Amino acid sequence: MIQPAILEKLETLPNSLQTEVLHYIEFLSERYTSQSDSSETQPKKKRSGILEGMFSLPLPDDFDEPLDDFAEYMS
Repeated sequence: MIQPAILEKLETLPNSLQTEVLHYIEFLSERYTSQSDSSETQPKKKRSGILEGMFSLPLPDDFDEPLDDFAEYMS
């Protein structure tokens, strides 16, 4: 029902404006498809603690002890 009205109005326009209408229709089509594509691919939610236990650094037993290099600053 709306298509015949659009075509009727389009036919009354000069060729230069018909070209602009075509470009606008193409713009709307691209915009609509890009929005529908982005809504379909939602980013996955990040889970905290997923790598827990995967990386463990070998720490020496005296890790918490003061370093000898800083002895003069600590006294």
